[in-house]
Amino acid sequence: MAPLFTWWDTEAQRGTPVIVKMENPNWSISEISSLDDEEYQFPAVAPRKKGARGKNAKQVTWVLLLKAHRAAGCLTELASAVVGLASVVRRRVASGRTDSEALASPPEENPVLRSRFYSFIKVFLWLSLALLAFEVAAYLKGWHLSAAEMRRLVLPSSFGLPDLLDFYASWITFRVDYIAPALQFLADACIILFLVQSADRLILCLGCFWIRFKGIKPVPKSAIGDSKDLESASGDYHPMVLVQIPMCNEKEVYQQSIAAVCNLDWPRSKMLVQVLDDSNDPVTQALIREEVEKWKQNGAPILYRHRVLRDGYKAGNLKSAMNCSYVEDYEFVTIFDADFQPAPDFLKRTVPHFKGNDQLGLVQARWSFVNRSENLLTRLQNINLCFHFEVEQQVNGVFLNFFGFNGTAGVWRIKALEDSGGWMERTTVEDMDIAVRAHLNGWKFIYLNDVECQCELPESYEAYRKQQHRWHSGPMQLFRLCLPDIIRSKIGFWKKSNLIFLFFLLRKLVLPFYSFTLFCIILPLTMFVPEAQLPAWVICYIPAAMSLLNILPDPKSFPFIVPYLLFENTMSVTKFNAMISGLFQLGSAYEWVVTKKSGRSSEGDLISLTKEQFKQQRGSSMPNLESLVKEDFEPKKESSKRKHNRIYRKELALAFLLLTAAARSLLSAQGIHFYFLLFQGISFLLVGLDLIGEQID
Repeated sequence: MAPLFTWWDTEAQRGTPVIVKMENPNWSISEISSLDDEEYQFPAVAPRKKGARGKNAKQVTWVLLLKAHRAAGCLTELASAVVGLASVVRRRVASGRTDSEALASPPEENPVLRSRFYSFIKVFLWLSLALLAFEVAAYLKGWHLSAAEMRRLVLPSSFGLPDLLDFYASWITFRVDYIAPALQFLADACIILFLVQSADRLILCLGCFWIRFKGIKPVPKSAIGDSKDLESASGDYHPMVLVQIPMCNEKEVYQQSIAAVCNLDWPRSKMLVQVLDDSNDPVTQALIREEVEKWKQNGAPILYRHRVLRDGYKAGNLKSAMNCSYVEDYEFVTIFDADFQPAPDFLKRTVPHFKGNDQLGLVQARWSFVNRSENLLTRLQNINLCFHFEVEQQVNGVFLNFFGFNGTAGVWRIKALEDSGGWMERTTVEDMDIAVRAHLNGWKFIYLNDVECQCELPESYEAYRKQQHRWHSGPMQLFRLCLPDIIRSKIGFWKKSNLIFLFFLLRKLVLPFYSFTLFCIILPLTMFVPEAQLPAWVICYIPAAMSLLNILPDPKSFPFIVPYLLFENTMSVTKFNAMISGLFQLGSAYEWVVTKKSGRSSEGDLISLTKEQFKQQRGSSMPNLESLVKEDFEPKKESSKRKHNRIYRKELALAFLLLTAAARSLLSAQGIHFYFLLFQGISFLLVGLDLIGEQID
């Protein structure tokens, strides 16, 4: 059969395609297009009717069946996912424990404060449910009148009591006259704070871009003249360095931290390692003591210290260690938390910056995370901390010579610590406290973005929540205590302004305040009070832009931009609660809970350290470490104490509040508001049921 060919006859058919038969099936397209009417006469074929289908009924049926099959497959997968999620939720509700029932560990909140804050959220939830039912009833009855029209309908009934329509009209009049103006004022105030904080974040990102564009990097003064190589800069500069490892009941990670510190490339006669053990578990104490003895027998300059009375938490532990008489022989002190694993050249890349710079008090290194891809929770934490170190710390270090000490992976000049009053137990953020006091005394800081120290991220939401509570309540405690000292200090006006308005108020107080108030309270209320409005750019565009800026230091995290935005708003509940607690000295302001570690990286790190140690030493203790590695690989016995996933009541209450507001937004057809409330409500629901992070079977 001769194949068909479609020819566009523009003159005869006015652009209508004409289907003809090709007598020579071997013709090419170029040959066909070169033919004219004299060389080849196309047989007369009726033109195709305009709008006619190019496929017959059988082909169309097969296409529709294929699409229906694909749709059915998608629906099946979606249905199975929903059923699986529902079964997980049912098991979690049946076996999980609420945050008020967790009696195994000390609560991170005072019970009275917890009940007050939870009652505050429940009031909004029940009010929203009542208003939703009322608005649905009014919508079904067709009461879509303006406030002016409703005013004319408020008439007393024949029985002396207002009927439903009169009651609805009275509610709208009261809402327009009293509730909407106050709510709109609060919304506008939060929007202004939101814009100021967004501008601050944008300026920080521009500063980071400038640093990268210009290649700005701290260089030791001794290397400026000839070489920028740290090795040549340090030369024979090996001052006395004290290395401290504070820990408390952290048996999952003590081996890898001690091994990493003992392998630091620094003269043994110029270094001393203090293992500051605050553990109250006798088994953990014995394990840490045994590990220290193994390294000590093989020539490592290491000591074990244990306090009987654990006063002041980490600050008290460090203060007690600095009171030892032999500390006078040392010029610098570096601190590593129990889960930190410094590289062997850490001291060689940090200590040379002090040479010839007598005003330098602190050199801070960057954190990197061995478990950043462990689960969704660690990925979202990695986004936040990458922005903190890459942007905030680096920009403040370069342009302001000041940033908050991170409590670990930093080298202090001991004279700077003593000149600033030493470690104090007055807050739960002793690292920020000593940094502020040193800054007020004129000491300078350097941040090294290219010197990394590996550590661990909390893998469970419970551990992360406790950590964030401490990190956000402590700065407010410190602000109350340091404000008079900042005002009376001799530093310049701009440095005082930076400390008060940027460092404390804007980044520590304003951020959690507007995040919780604007997106968790005001936005749902505007659905029930439509006279007060939040523009779409506040709900969607600016938060999306700020999330994009946060992800720029770690571009691989771009697929998680939407979960990151939703999760940050979800965490605003914990941060707001902690901020209020620290600012007004309520409840859990002074409670310290050690962040739970998993020690997932210990096997690989010990193996690599074993190989490295065999090359460096003879008669080392590494065979014992190999046995420890084997023990780590062996299955451990299940603990007799059963663990439970937590159920967080505040997050669940806010989830239902947001979902109720999302349902109300459907009545007024607010598109972007509905989607934001829906997904934010689902985010709160997942967090409230502890379905993010490490799971317990």
